[in-house]
Amino acid sequence: MKNMQKLIEPLNLIYYEYDKAANSFILDRNYSNEHIFEELIKITYLLSKQNINFFVDENKSLVLNSQNTLLSRIKRYISSIVENIKNSSLNIYVLNDKKVKWAKNLPVIRIETIKAVIDFSQYDALIFTSKNALYSLNSYNQKWKTKPLYVIAPQTAKVASNFGGKIKFVGKEKHGDAFANELIPLLKGKKVLYIRGSKVVSNLVDTLNSNNIVCDEAIVYQTVCVNFKRKITLPKKSVIIFSSPSTIECFLKSADWDESYRAVCIGHTTKNYFPSYITPVVSETTSLDSCVKKAITLLK
Repeated sequence: MKNMQKLIEPLNLIYYEYDKAANSFILDRNYSNEHIFEELIKITYLLSKQNINFFVDENKSLVLNSQNTLLSRIKRYISSIVENIKNSSLNIYVLNDKKVKWAKNLPVIRIETIKAVIDFSQYDALIFTSKNALYSLNSYNQKWKTKPLYVIAPQTAKVASNFGGKIKFVGKEKHGDAFANELIPLLKGKKVLYIRGSKVVSNLVDTLNSNNIVCDEAIVYQTVCVNFKRKITLPKKSVIIFSSPSTIECFLKSADWDESYRAVCIGHTTKNYFPSYITPVVSETTSLDSCVKKAITLLK
């Protein structure tokens, strides 16, 4: 099999994610957008050009090098039922309220919107490294949609695109400081606005300002810990998914870490914020779905 990750890199996919283990392009069905069809055309053209067999399954995902026979469809159906039953009983916890297949929700953080006054006409482009920044800003101001957007990862790009934003660039490194370095050649000589939360974990603004880019900041939300009446107690051998430094802080405020727990984190930046007594595993990509898949492997 050709190196699929290298082949698809120029496609800049947002809604489809290549799953190496399943040898499939998995569609994120949480979104309904005309760009999904555009991505489907891009992928099918590439696969046809590379003489790679594929078919589109009932979930609109693309399965590679597999026959679409009645027997194979029955086998996949039975396999998916068995997988659902087995994985649904696992103790995997996501520390926010986003529904992710096979995970249980334990929200330890809350997002509070901050209404910033912004004159978008001053800026050539906007930078987002968080979906929460998009949700918060869009709740009271839609003028941001007139500007080209530079976003850190596909998960953020999906939200921006679904709101009607104009995606100009999606980061390939998907981590704060590396993302800043990706932006330097793209934004030279421009004036941009970084729309963010009250806490940041990268040097993005300083990096851009020191490289002939005027980068201002606007804070549009803050993350606060949920206050629990009593300590959180989870089953032994639970896998807990941490999607930000705030989830680490807020979980450990409300729970004692059991040595049987396992931690999965969404990226290398978040990994740096764990206390020394927790050794996290980093997910393959910066999505909660990827974190859950990683958690499942730890429980096998």
